[in-house]
Amino acid sequence: MLRRLDLAGAIKQAQQQAPEAMAGAEELVGTFRGLGLVARVLLEREGVSAAYLAVLATAYKAMADSGVQGLVSTLAQLIGRRPETVKSHLKQARRDGYLTTVAGKAGGELTDRAAQALESIDLEALKEEVRNLD
Repeated sequence: MLRRLDLAGAIKQAQQQAPEAMAGAEELVGTFRGLGLVARVLLEREGVSAAYLAVLATAYKAMADSGVQGLVSTLAQLIGRRPETVKSHLKQARRDGYLTTVAGKAGGELTDRAAQALESIDLEALKEEVRNLD
């Protein structure tokens, strides 16, 4: 059965696709890192606010949709908090209506409430603070 597989062809195809996949992966990592830094700034500036919970929910959903393993610990690293703290904040985001629950699966859907909170964020004001963390 293994003799019928075109291993050389599969390896060649993977090598050709690797640069594109890596560029996509780097873009995703940059997005996750950016969301984590914004969440960190908002948390430090405002505490557990609507804006912070919406950004946290957005980052969590994006990471879950991308198949990131160890979501809470990765997110905790990006935000600079303990995993237990981030887990508690995610529960609050669900409880307060920023993120829905999907049974048996990490992630969820952002709600209209999350969208409104995200729209209220003054990104220009955050840019300098995020650059200082970077």
